[in-house]
Amino acid sequence: QVQLVESGGGLVQPGGSLRLSCVASGSISSFKAMGWYRQAPGKERELVATRNTSGGNTNYADSVKGRFTMSRDNAKNTVYLQMNSLKPEDTAVYYCYAELGMYGYWGQGTQVTVSS
Repeated sequence: QVQLVESGGGLVQPGGSLRLSCVASGSISSFKAMGWYRQAPGKERELVATRNTSGGNTNYADSVKGRFTMSRDNAKNTVYLQMNSLKPEDTAVYYCYAELGMYGYWGQGTQVTVSS
């Protein structure tokens, strides 16, 4: 059983920054892919960033390109989402996602609110 625990959300003013963390219960090198999704009130969950752990590019949603950066620390079994130049429309619950074999796993989510 894989457990993913997100942290780092909060309230930030427009133009500000936050860094989200996702700690996995196992080695993230064993996962086929990891990523971040978000869900705003009344909207469907959408992809923010995703990357195959075997290498390759990180794919970002058009709405966050140039502002968000996904990275990882294998030694800490942690992936990060650095969010800069935040906008009110970035307000959502952010979820960490991991694929292991044929199964997908979700964290519990962390709330990000961008408001003045």
